[in-house]
Amino acid sequence: MTEEKKKTETKTKAPAKKPAAKKSTAKKAAPKQKPAAKKTETAKKKPAAKKSTTKAESGKKTASTKKAAPKKSPKKSPDKKADTKAKKTAKPAGGHVPNLKAAYQKNIIPALMKRFGYENIMQVPRLLSITINMGIGDGKNNPKALESAINEVEVISGQKAVVTKSRKDISNFKIRRGYPVGCKASLRSNRMYEFLERLISIALPRTRDFNGLSFKSFDGRGNYSFGIKEQIVFTEIDYDKIDSIRGMDIAIATSAETRDEAYWLLKEFGFPLRQKPVKTDDIEAA
Repeated sequence: MTEEKKKTETKTKAPAKKPAAKKSTAKKAAPKQKPAAKKTETAKKKPAAKKSTTKAESGKKTASTKKAAPKKSPKKSPDKKADTKAKKTAKPAGGHVPNLKAAYQKNIIPALMKRFGYENIMQVPRLLSITINMGIGDGKNNPKALESAINEVEVISGQKAVVTKSRKDISNFKIRRGYPVGCKASLRSNRMYEFLERLISIALPRTRDFNGLSFKSFDGRGNYSFGIKEQIVFTEIDYDKIDSIRGMDIAIATSAETRDEAYWLLKEFGFPLRQKPVKTDDIEAA
């Protein structure tokens, strides 16, 4: 009986091992948790999509801003552009205008148009340049004389002087090509008018026995040249600092085409030219 009971107990205990199946079921159920991982992956991926959308939006914004930037240019009207260009090119209102330049624009142009019957203002002759030339024979052997001449021309003209050199060999003067022979300075624009005013009102009246300049020194192409024997007629030169008295040549270039036009142009500026003799034909015609 006891053995039979043991067999029955073992038979009854055998089905008690079924909980092991639960473990297998638990193990099998474990893979069911994978969808949760997918959810987390999807949850992680979703913000990335948002970032991409934000990047796309930012890209659109930058593109829109870049596209919107050129819209500023059409707002400016052509009048405003012209005004800005005029402001850049225009000179300041308080800029200095030489007296002879103002007189040329106000008085000399109408007088010449009336005298010669010009139809356009551009036909009226005008001053182009004034060249001051001082020659030194022994510039090669005496460099101090060359330096003093350069300083004098710079003081008179108010700008840097250029050293002139010989163009060819001259055996009689013992000069070879390229030797320094003198110096010069070319004046234009406002400096030209200022120098002409000082020349007419101060320098020429200080020359000895001055009786006016000759009217025959025109070259027929509108240019006039004359010489000054002493540089001390200019008040800028200090008599105590010069080493010797030197002369100079002054050439005035104009846009006149005839001698008569150049003569009356300089005459209107107040240049001290001698009166031209009146022809008998002109008197009879008058």
